[in-house]
Amino acid sequence: MKNPFLLIAILLTSLLSLPVFSQTGDDTGTLGLPGDNLDLYAVLDLFQKSKTIEDFEKSLNLENSKINNLDLDNDKKVDFIKVTTKKDGDDFSFVLQDAVSKTETQDVAVILVSKDKNKKVTMQIVGDEELYGKNYIVEPKATGTGVTANPGYTGENPVTVDIPASTTTVVVQSAPIVQYVYSPAYVPYYPPYYYGYYPPYFAAFTVMAVGIYRHNNYYYHGGGYGYGNTTVIHNTNNYNNYNKTRNTSNTVANNKAKGNYTNVGSRPSNTSGNRPSTGAGGANKPSAGNLNSPSTRPSTSTRPTSPSASTRPSTSGSTRPTSPSTTASNRSSSGSSSYSRPSSSSYGGGRSGGGYSGGGRSGGGMRGGGGRR
Repeated sequence: MKNPFLLIAILLTSLLSLPVFSQTGDDTGTLGLPGDNLDLYAVLDLFQKSKTIEDFEKSLNLENSKINNLDLDNDKKVDFIKVTTKKDGDDFSFVLQDAVSKTETQDVAVILVSKDKNKKVTMQIVGDEELYGKNYIVEPKATGTGVTANPGYTGENPVTVDIPASTTTVVVQSAPIVQYVYSPAYVPYYPPYYYGYYPPYFAAFTVMAVGIYRHNNYYYHGGGYGYGNTTVIHNTNNYNNYNKTRNTSNTVANNKAKGNYTNVGSRPSNTSGNRPSTGAGGANKPSAGNLNSPSTRPSTSTRPTSPSASTRPSTSGSTRPTSPSTTASNRSSSGSSSYSRPSSSSYGGGRSGGGYSGGGRSGGGMRGGGGRR
C-alpha cells in the first residue's frame, strides 16, 4: 500500500506547483487572447526604428526578428502580416492585417500617427478588439524635465534623472519612420500580397510556445524602452475614420468562441483562482479513491456470495452442486483479494461491508469450507 500513497503524494506536489509557474508567465502581461502572440510593445518599437513602411513590414515578418508569432488560421504556422496605409491630411493609420483565408481578412492592430495644429506628432498602436480585448492601446511613455534624484540633497551639483511626466501626449518627431512619412520623399506603400501569395523573403515558420515567445519579448515592457498602456486615444477622428473600414473574420471569431486558440497565455485572475482549486480537488480525489478501494473491492468479491448468503440457506441441496462450483471459481479468482485485504489495514473495512462474513463462510459456505478441510 505504500507505493500508491507515494504516487499520490508526487501527483499532489506537481499539481500544487502549477500556479507558481503560471504566475511567472503572467508577468509579461498575457491576455489569454490570440493577441498574446503579437506583442504590440515590440511592434511599436520596430515601427519607430524602421526607415520606411515596406521596411517595417519586412522586418515584422522575418523569423529572426521573433516579433510575429500569430497564427489565426490555426495551421501551426506563423501568418504573414501585411501593412496597409490610409492617409487623411496629416493623419496616418497603418493597419496590420492577416489574410486568414481567400475570402477573409482580420485586422490585427492599427498604428495611429497624427500631427496637430502645432506640428507636434503623436503615435499610438491600438490592438483589435477580437485579438486584444477592448481599449488595448500602447504608446511611447512621456519623459519630463530633469529633477533631483535625491530630493534631500541640496548641494551645488545635484544629480538629475528623467522621470515620467504627467502629460499623456508624447512627441515623436525624431523617430525615423515619422520623419519619413512627413517628408517630401514619402511614397505611399501598397502591398500586393494576399492569401497564398507572399514576398520571397517570407517562409512560413513554426509557431513557438507562447511562454517562450513572451519571454523573448519581455524586455520591451520595461528596462528603459519607454512604452506603456493607456485607454485614451489622442486623435479620435483618425481612429473613427479607420473604424469605418475595419476588417473582421468570422473564422477568427468562431475559433475564439470555440477555444481553438490554445497557444495563448492565461489571465492572471483565472490562473490564480482555478488552478489552486484544481490542485485541491486533486488532493481530495485520490484520498476518496483510496478510501473506496478497500471497501468496494471486497464488496465486489462478496456480491456473488451475498446473494448466495440469502439464497443458499433457502435453497435445497440440488443447488449445492452448482453453487459451490461457482463460489469455488469465484474464490479462486477473487478470493485472493478477499484474503489479501484482511491481511492489510482494510481488514476491518471488509468486515463492515460484509465482505468477510459473506465471502463464502457465513451463508453455507462455512460448511462447504469445513468439508474441504
